[in-house]
Amino acid sequence: MHAYRDQYAQMFRNGRDIVLIAISTDSPEALFEWARDDEFPYLFASDEESLAGKLYGAWQTTRSGPIDNRTVFVVNPDGVIEWVAAPFREIDPTAYEELGAAIQRSAPPLEQDETREQ
Repeated sequence: MHAYRDQYAQMFRNGRDIVLIAISTDSPEALFEWARDDEFPYLFASDEESLAGKLYGAWQTTRSGPIDNRTVFVVNPDGVIEWVAAPFREIDPTAYEELGAAIQRSAPPLEQDETREQ
């Protein structure tokens, strides 16, 4: 999550025409404290029952038991899932390059003035 925070301005256009929602099985209270303490500039959503994880394929059963896998989806403005990384390789720098490219392909183009601001 810190890598997303640290790259938010560039990769996620500082929130211009892009909404980043981190969904976790943690409680709303835990997510609130974490987001506040670490100053995350994007939204968090609690999925304590893993409903979203199961619905979108992030939930997996392993020999050790069930896990909610770290999965990243890029959804276009029409609500269509354009790209999926399952699992997302958060410690691999190329994963962020792939994510950034998927976002650029899916997001609406920036106006000329907005391009200069970045």
